Amino acid sequence: MSSRRALVARYVLADLFSGALAWTLFYIYRKMVLEPIKFGYPVPVTLDANYYKGVVLIPLFWFGLYTMMGGYREIQRRFRILELGQTLLVSVIGVIVIFFVLLLDDQVANYNYYYRSFMALFGLHFGLSFLFRIILTSSTVRKVHDRRIGFNTVLVGGNESAKAIHAEIETMKKSPGNHFVGFVNVNGGDQLLTSVGLPRLGKWNELSKVIVTHAVEEVIIAVDSGEHAHISRIMNELEGTGVRIKIIPDMYDILSGSVKMTSIFGAPLIEVNPQIMPAWQFSLKRVVDICASSLALILLTPIFLVLGIGVKLSSAGPIFFRQERIGKHGRPFIIVKFRSMYADSERHGPQLSSSSDPRITPIGRWMRRTRMDELPQFWNVLKGDMSLVGPRPERQHFIDAILDVAPHYRHLHKVRPGITSWGQVKFGYAENVDQMVRRLKYDILYIENMSLAVDLKIMAYTVLIILKGDGK
Repeated sequence: MSSRRALVARYVLADLFSGALAWTLFYIYRKMVLEPIKFGYPVPVTLDANYYKGVVLIPLFWFGLYTMMGGYREIQRRFRILELGQTLLVSVIGVIVIFFVLLLDDQVANYNYYYRSFMALFGLHFGLSFLFRIILTSSTVRKVHDRRIGFNTVLVGGNESAKAIHAEIETMKKSPGNHFVGFVNVNGGDQLLTSVGLPRLGKWNELSKVIVTHAVEEVIIAVDSGEHAHISRIMNELEGTGVRIKIIPDMYDILSGSVKMTSIFGAPLIEVNPQIMPAWQFSLKRVVDICASSLALILLTPIFLVLGIGVKLSSAGPIFFRQERIGKHGRPFIIVKFRSMYADSERHGPQLSSSSDPRITPIGRWMRRTRMDELPQFWNVLKGDMSLVGPRPERQHFIDAILDVAPHYRHLHKVRPGITSWGQVKFGYAENVDQMVRRLKYDILYIENMSLAVDLKIMAYTVLIILKGDGK
């Protein structure tokens, strides 16, 4: 972990340095080449206040843009073609922004000045940024190929296929980065990998524990054609763990075009794409979460005060209701809501509420219809426990009950839970486990179709529910 943080730090420093150096060279280029053309006489190169502002703020702008575009994610898995494409895209977007914000209001003799300014800044930034990044990426790739960097990997299955893929990866001259820590078997007989010294870590239904115990980053599913019925159950077990999942293809998968090559040197594996949205959309979604929740906590302060007084006067007990819920990757957090029930309503154990639940206070019933009880969750969004839009978080007690009938519930733990969701808009509050399972399909549909546009639609429908006061 520390080596990865150090590598991220080197990328950040390289981007800051290349951004500052590119801006300095561009500033000198403008003074020595472009401004003499504009004014008709030589212009002395003096580092004025504008230069110093730029040399501080411009590198920070590039750092923010690289962060938003996923330039520091999975830093040890980067490859040179990706580096080229991403640096090119970031450079184009960044230079366009800088051009329109800082350079377009320059007085010019003709428009050729603009073209030369744009191309000079783009060439300098892209050239320097890509140079430093390709050096760092090439060094990392060499370490992966030489097995100095590896990703803890578990094989699912101990049959001939698993043994063959293990032997193939282990004997590759250029390693794809898999460091095998062991295997889990699917049935009692597939334990051939013990013959090559790979330890058995448990059965397939213990994968979630194995992943945590051995800090697993990648899982390769190797089952025989007759065992394909296990794949869906194995995938459900892996949902929400955050690991990379690869599957050994059979000939049908290869002929049908399911196998996509991600590396010339790697073994032929189907990679289950973990990307729900592009990195830049996830980053922008988080920016929107932070800005919107900050603004809401400030602007809604009067409403918070009124609701707080109403809750306090309605019944004895605290204003806010705090409860442990399960969030992204199965991590617990404390959710905050306005208390809508009488105090100590769950003294007999966890219970779901209904529309006629006598535990709900009069003001609580109104808050639930208008979703006003959810407003304090903007604090959870600001902290990063939740998002504005995402599947509603549940308690572990009810998650265990749902998993008994719908193991694919773990799919929801791939993303941050939200204040509102497609399931909440379409279905509302669930009164029993059966309704929670029925609502689940809407949340899974949301994850499979997740985008900023879908988030905006869900938020718009949520506002309508609040204004109409017809929330279930």
